[in-house]
Amino acid sequence: MTDKFPSISFSFTYGGQKPQTALVTAKPRVRFEGCPLCSSKQMSELRSVDCTIHPLYHPLVPPHMTWMRCAACEHVCTDGYFSAEVLSVIFGKTSENQRPGSGFEQARFHSARMVERVARHCAPQGRWLDVGFGNGSLLFTAEEFGFDPVGIDLRPSSVEAMRKLGFEAHCVDMADYGEDGSCSVVSMADVLEHMPFPQRGLEAARRLLKPGGILFVSMPHYNCAAWRLLDSGNANPFWAEIEHYHNFSRRRLDLLLQDFGFDVLGYGVSERYRVCMEMIARRREG
Repeated sequence: MTDKFPSISFSFTYGGQKPQTALVTAKPRVRFEGCPLCSSKQMSELRSVDCTIHPLYHPLVPPHMTWMRCAACEHVCTDGYFSAEVLSVIFGKTSENQRPGSGFEQARFHSARMVERVARHCAPQGRWLDVGFGNGSLLFTAEEFGFDPVGIDLRPSSVEAMRKLGFEAHCVDMADYGEDGSCSVVSMADVLEHMPFPQRGLEAARRLLKPGGILFVSMPHYNCAAWRLLDSGNANPFWAEIEHYHNFSRRRLDLLLQDFGFDVLGYGVSERYRVCMEMIARRREG
């Protein structure tokens, strides 16, 4: 069955001129046909939340998000993902803390600990590819340690800003980037939960990493006491995070990494954002 596309009117400006009104026709969400990780159809609604308070909210985005739970693999995800038209609106705006160079001094300390954890498992040399580099802090710090930093991001303004700072950056999907086996490290810090189908990101990471290369991932940890405490106080911001499609548990992330050819080397608590976890994994030989 084909959903009727809603027509939504909104205002925009050109170079400070009088706001004009445009009529945009878009399908807000493309529904998942089943669990995006295991394809099971055994999905049940977990909760529906108001996301209009999110700083990147736009009237083109549905005001409520519906979260589902898979009975087969226990994964938690939204009921669908944004169309390309809606994504172009969301990516047209960037939060202040995600702009390259923002809060670089404080972020440097957090990034240093992330790089140190990775460097325990590989020599600090070769290409470090950061996917969705945000404020750029991880790349800035990886360079200090001896890596050759490269970033990719879907926000053109962020890529332009990184280039102005003298760093190699590309506005491209990671599936379309780079040569096979060209990277020593691929970092996906708070990225997989933004991908409708995280498997594609892990396939690309495995392709880009040289055998024995290191994958660094971080994201909110859905199944931990800190998350449940936020829920109990009705203070959990991640349920209304419009850019997220997934809430991973440690167990589900571990299994997914193994399925895509990675051996998990370590787990840690992330210092970048609230209630987040980190995992470091090595690309399996062969």
